[in-house]
Amino acid sequence: MVDLNNKVILISGASSGIGAATAIACAKAGMKVALMARREDRLQSLSSQIGEDRSHVIAGSVDSDDDCTRAIESCIDRFGSMYAVLANAGYGHEQACHTSSQEDIRAMFETNFFGSLRLVQPAIARFKDQGSGHALMVASCLSKIGLPHYGAYSATKAAQDHFCRAMRMELHNTSIHVSSVHPIGTKTEFFDEAAKRSGGNLDLAGSSERFMQSPDRVARAIVKCLGKPRGEVWTSLPVRLALGASVAFPGITDWGLRRAMKRRLGST
Repeated sequence: MVDLNNKVILISGASSGIGAATAIACAKAGMKVALMARREDRLQSLSSQIGEDRSHVIAGSVDSDDDCTRAIESCIDRFGSMYAVLANAGYGHEQACHTSSQEDIRAMFETNFFGSLRLVQPAIARFKDQGSGHALMVASCLSKIGLPHYGAYSATKAAQDHFCRAMRMELHNTSIHVSSVHPIGTKTEFFDEAAKRSGGNLDLAGSSERFMQSPDRVARAIVKCLGKPRGEVWTSLPVRLALGASVAFPGITDWGLRRAMKRRLGST
């Protein structure tokens, strides 16, 4: 068990959704929180809610090496140390893989995957110097499956998942923990942003209400993992088991995905 009181965490993508909810949950657990995102006005509002003595605002983009380096240095300058980093910034769009431009695919990897590494790799270097720490990446349940029309997004999340597992094994004999987070459909701005990037409509995204969850639920699971580290954080056991079965039975999975696409798109 880890005593989280006065531990410091840096969170990217903290201006809304899972990032903002996790910042609030971490603060309630006694942690100090460095908030990183591009929308400084939202970060300032969140900082006021948490308490300016326990939060620190860092405006920046995970697409920038300099911004990520500055975020880590600013966090440590403000609080004197950094125990954890949550790489949460990311986005998706809906488009068939064979028609997606390589430019768009590279841009998504730049934010979702390389944006995570820009924070996690230098953070782990700091953790090694201080002897302990915890790095987390917010992946997705789709890290375990290539969803039609979301192949690029699924691939970025799979890359996060694989790197987290590999780093976890590489650091197993240290006091540095590495975790991947695998939310299911979450009620955030993700779908609005995906719709904008997809021309205004989403034909395949989203789940029925019973398969959607609040960002607060994900945040609670992340805080629980910070207090009692484990490799993977899941917020839905049925989805976790179903995706495990999908790997064991790829033919049945393909059949199910084809049926789902037919229902959503009305095609044959």
